[in-house]
Amino acid sequence: MLLLWGVVAGVLIGLLRGGKVANLEKMGTNHLWLVTLALIIQLLIFPLFSEEPLISFGTELFHLGSYLLLFVFVIVNWKVWQIPIMGLGMTLNLLVIGINDGFMPVSVESLKRAGESEVAKSLLENGTYGNVIKMSDSTILDILGDWLYLPEWFPFSTAFSLGDTIIAIGLVFFFGLGMVSKTTINK
Repeated sequence: MLLLWGVVAGVLIGLLRGGKVANLEKMGTNHLWLVTLALIIQLLIFPLFSEEPLISFGTELFHLGSYLLLFVFVIVNWKVWQIPIMGLGMTLNLLVIGINDGFMPVSVESLKRAGESEVAKSLLENGTYGNVIKMSDSTILDILGDWLYLPEWFPFSTAFSLGDTIIAIGLVFFFGLGMVSKTTINK
């Protein structure tokens, strides 16, 4: 949900600076269908407010595949300078997911502090929840997992990673600057 807040913050900044959403077309991004497909896959393997994936087979491979689609989008749109920022965050997330068998490690304590007690309880009982796995001593590169969090009182608060933070920063720049752009940014 941090990424949603990155989009909201970027759009608000763009609007406050007198920008228009229509100006984003001038950014020169290509193949947005890759992002759309990746998000659909993410929602199918980890539907909002549900522990059970809609796709119950090959969840780990679909999770990795969704990040690979995003990575291809980053490569194709490398010239739009905000996209490589987001790509760095995606790479960090893909790295930690890839070396932890297709699951994003998450801190149970961070989930509790973010007000996600039910998810934390399920992780403690089952070890996994959708496309996340409980962070433990056997987690590899847990520093890249979901251990950061927004306070419980913050709307849609949950645990998130350093990679998510970098992606959110890229989204703020993408929308906040791209909406006010009079010319193509990537030239």
